[in-house]
Amino acid sequence: MTHERAPKGRRRAVFLDRDGVLNLDHGYVHAPHQVDWTPGAKAAVKLLNDTGHYVFVVTNQAGVARGLYDEEAVEALHLWMAEELAAAGASIDDWRYCPFHPEAEVPAYRAAHPWRKPSPGMLLDLFAHWPIEREGSFLVGDKASDIAAAEAAGVKGFLFAGGDLKAFVEERLRRGNPAAG
Repeated sequence: MTHERAPKGRRRAVFLDRDGVLNLDHGYVHAPHQVDWTPGAKAAVKLLNDTGHYVFVVTNQAGVARGLYDEEAVEALHLWMAEELAAAGASIDDWRYCPFHPEAEVPAYRAAHPWRKPSPGMLLDLFAHWPIEREGSFLVGDKASDIAAAEAAGVKGFLFAGGDLKAFVEERLRRGNPAAG
């Protein structure tokens, strides 16, 4: 799924997991009424926009593989989230999700897919389609598989254990990931 803006030159990027980072992870979130934004999430995305970073979402969506919802639901939710972010003056440059799972109930989605974290496929695909400056780019995730995907893609990964996402991102920026140029 792609909701991208035209690339505007080489910049650092921040890759955000969705469930557990942008929104609270209630398990298989797939509709707007299920979304509880993480405190500071919209402000964190706006901060990253304002500091010149590309902002990408990379999310495993095993609920598709389990037959709980379809890809259209994922795409509709991402459009809704983009509208909610836009109302707060924030935006995601591009979205990636992986509907595959090696033990899927839905045969069409039963695969050990290279996009499924901890594999780095979603990040590598974004690197292939956007002029991302690898140095200084990083990922924020809530699981070890997120961090493993970041490391496999050659960027830093930071584990977000909850709380205020804007404060967390500000601290990461202060600790050596300053805004590009």
